[in-house]
Amino acid sequence: MKCFVYLLTLSTLLLTGRVSGHLNVFLNPEEVMRLLGVSAEVYYVREGHINNYALNFIVPVPANVRDISFTWQSLAGRPLPYTINVVSSDQEVLPRPAVNVSQIGEIPTYIQTWAIILKCSGVRAAEVDVTISLEVILNRALNNVTHLVFRRKKICLLKEADEEQQHQLQSSTMDDDMDDPQLLETVLPPPTGLITLVVGVSVAMGSVCVLLMVAYCVRGAASKRQHHHQHGGQPMRTSSFQRLNTQPPCQSSLGSAAYMTPSIIAPVHASSLPRKVAGSIEQQQQPEELHRRISELTVERCRVRLSSLLQEGTFGRVYRGTYNDNQDVLVKTVAQHASQMQVLLLLQEGMLLYGASHPGILSVLGVSIEDHTTPFVLYPAVNNTRNLKLFLLDPACARTVTTVQIVMMASQLSMALDHLHSHGVVHKDIATRNCIIDDQLRVKLSDSSLSRDLFPADYNCLGDSENRPIKWMSLEALQHKQFSEASDSWAFGVLMWELCTSAKQPYAEVDPFEMEHYLKDGYRLAQPFNCPDELFTIMAYCWALLPGERPTFAQLQSCLSDFYSQITRYV
Repeated sequence: MKCFVYLLTLSTLLLTGRVSGHLNVFLNPEEVMRLLGVSAEVYYVREGHINNYALNFIVPVPANVRDISFTWQSLAGRPLPYTINVVSSDQEVLPRPAVNVSQIGEIPTYIQTWAIILKCSGVRAAEVDVTISLEVILNRALNNVTHLVFRRKKICLLKEADEEQQHQLQSSTMDDDMDDPQLLETVLPPPTGLITLVVGVSVAMGSVCVLLMVAYCVRGAASKRQHHHQHGGQPMRTSSFQRLNTQPPCQSSLGSAAYMTPSIIAPVHASSLPRKVAGSIEQQQQPEELHRRISELTVERCRVRLSSLLQEGTFGRVYRGTYNDNQDVLVKTVAQHASQMQVLLLLQEGMLLYGASHPGILSVLGVSIEDHTTPFVLYPAVNNTRNLKLFLLDPACARTVTTVQIVMMASQLSMALDHLHSHGVVHKDIATRNCIIDDQLRVKLSDSSLSRDLFPADYNCLGDSENRPIKWMSLEALQHKQFSEASDSWAFGVLMWELCTSAKQPYAEVDPFEMEHYLKDGYRLAQPFNCPDELFTIMAYCWALLPGERPTFAQLQSCLSDFYSQITRYV
């Protein structure tokens, strides 16, 4: 799954056009898997909406791929007349490609897949631009015609090299080579955009050829994104990402309503940020401190009764239960096969919010270590408490959540985090998966114990043997593992985005290895559908590149309170 970067650039829904008739044009999952290495559909036209951004992206065609395909369907209730024209930029290397459907015909009302044959001559190695022009007549009487242009870059090798390349590609995969990001950096294409094809007979040289092709696509995608936004591309409400101006309002223009804030967020100077991290895992790893906290919270195991299993991972378990037969609790524990390291992590991370006393914080209630292989960590639970992310993912629950309630929940959590920061505690893993919610939609911030096991899709390893919540982390946390109140603010912005999208996966199309690259280029999560401009503005300011420009939680609470007051006047 290392090619998510391609899916990112192709499926970004910056839909800037509209076909007056109904039409679908897309790449089916088999074609996307062949070209990009992921199983997904990539739409160029979806129910009449044109994805201009995807059309501008040049898709590389590896040397071992001899044809490319498209899938289309008329949704107008009748076939739509079309004309196809395919042009090769170097007919000596790639003679004019053939199409397996008529160049003039009709798009059927059923789903049809057609292909273009790309057969290199083998006279020399080169990259050949292939341009496919599709003209669709939507209404003859009104002369309503839609022009679509698809671009491909075919890699052609010498005849001898091509045969060797085929042998090598059968014995290795692109994912194996992409495991080493340093290797990727060494094969970036030159500024001219031409890739020097090295003809060799070894497996290593064949792998380099594949990496050259991948790196070219990565750089091409970035340049296309910059070109699009520098030439009139407008941010829209999508479920993907966009380039944002995340400067504080006192330093940026307020000409667009989409970037107006309900109250002024003054910049925070980096020198004024507290440096104390009293509740960090680093401190809890001290055996003496961990032992002291556990001894103060120890409860008898026989007083804990488990009633129902709420969540289960590879080794982690979360139960609903009772303590002393009269207090409802949530119980986190591990299975018998859990390793000593997993047991230690449960205890360490379970102590993160030790001693915190705030209505918006779920602090640990007790610990049982009578059985050292399966310790219990207890938390208070009332009013049918459940995990916030699982609540949002439940369609029956998420449908009932209104914008007013989203702002209310975000406000509760901002107050809790302001309380933590006032006591020098940096959370470092703020997300809906680490919150709970009850029947009255009251939310509490919890620790991150067992989250890596219960929500494995939210954590990624970048080759350093450490699973981290990459998609929730600020740039300085990604690059240098620098955590502060400002990095918590960044993650809180992602949490608000989760609240507005029913816990969709942030940056779902982006390969974790590419997150640093995208954040440095200024790309952020896009405004969710039905998210008010004012609320999205608060999120966007959480994602300022410089830590000192992000709002504190006291400022966030002020903004959320102001916005809550505004919207409740009319609801």
